[in-house]
Amino acid sequence: MNKYRVNTKINKKILALGAESAGNFSVFDNGVIFHSEDFGDMQDEKKFIKLKKSILLFLKNENIIPDIIVTDIHPHYKTTIWGERMSKKFKAEHLQVQHHLAHIFSQLENKPPINYFFGIAMDGTGYGIDKKIWGGEVFEVKSEKSEVRINRIGHLENQVLIGGELAIREPARLLISILNNFLNKKDVFDYLKIYYTKNEFELLYNQLKQNFNCVETSSTGRILDAVSVLLGFSKNERNFKHGPAYLLEENSTKPYSLKPQIEKNNDICILKTTSLFEFLIKNFHRDKKRLAATAQQYIASGLYGIVAESINAKPVGNQKIYKSDIFFAGGITDNKIISSYLRSKQATANKKIPRGDAGISFGQINYYLLTNPRD
Repeated sequence: MNKYRVNTKINKKILALGAESAGNFSVFDNGVIFHSEDFGDMQDEKKFIKLKKSILLFLKNENIIPDIIVTDIHPHYKTTIWGERMSKKFKAEHLQVQHHLAHIFSQLENKPPINYFFGIAMDGTGYGIDKKIWGGEVFEVKSEKSEVRINRIGHLENQVLIGGELAIREPARLLISILNNFLNKKDVFDYLKIYYTKNEFELLYNQLKQNFNCVETSSTGRILDAVSVLLGFSKNERNFKHGPAYLLEENSTKPYSLKPQIEKNNDICILKTTSLFEFLIKNFHRDKKRLAATAQQYIASGLYGIVAESINAKPVGNQKIYKSDIFFAGGITDNKIISSYLRSKQATANKKIPRGDAGISFGQINYYLLTNPRD
């Protein structure tokens, strides 16, 4: 267990159970956050059992009875279900923290009280408060009259996962729904016939039109997977986490110039990913490795652009907003093109805590400590 001493007056004992794809846990006690190793994917029952045993052994050895148990808001995560059961066992409060907020708060140095900052979260899958699948998010966090206010001020354009989780394993399913936004049916099939027969395509196309078992997502990972399949760097499969997106990064060179298209919808900024794919199709004859880099740069610059627009539009009193008040997190921010761009804008990330799901439990505790500084 790694130890991190934090500056807080809170004396409650807190257990955080993380998310699912990279199982980990954290415990707060007496001014110290204990953060565990990565136990791996919790869908593997043996790994989940190992996590549970490690948690119970740690609590026993340290003589800790948690007052608060924190989990993700995803109702079907094993850690969420077990956390609810554990909260009843220990008669503890069960607190749930949205996945991407935990990502952002994992990267903050624990120095309350919160003043004002922005967070950019990019990953593959995270359950949103609107029950859609998030993964390309921008948050504004500020303290007003001793209350911390968190607003989702922007995200990637929602696209449709045909077949829900099946579209994670077959990224071309998402590609069908995106290309359908601006191409006719025949032209969509021309780009997909390498992956599907005519009959298979017809079934998926009709499923999209009928909106049957279709889920909307703002996921960065899913968009990069679809780009990788379109450009031919990945097959229509996902053999490991972020696999197609990793192949896209590995085959990238110098990006073309492409201005992010940002629209406002009910005061929320939407980075248009359909516009990205229109550019890719229009320039499909050009250097594919440069197109690969363009896609990654487009997303990074677009999400940062939402922050920049918000800073310019909503100054807070006499408060000056510094570029270092922007934090980024999520597994996709390990991407070198994306992280390099954000760092060039002086956005920062914690060097000690993983940006991906292996840092989620730390972020869950940090969220509580920083949003309840006078608990």
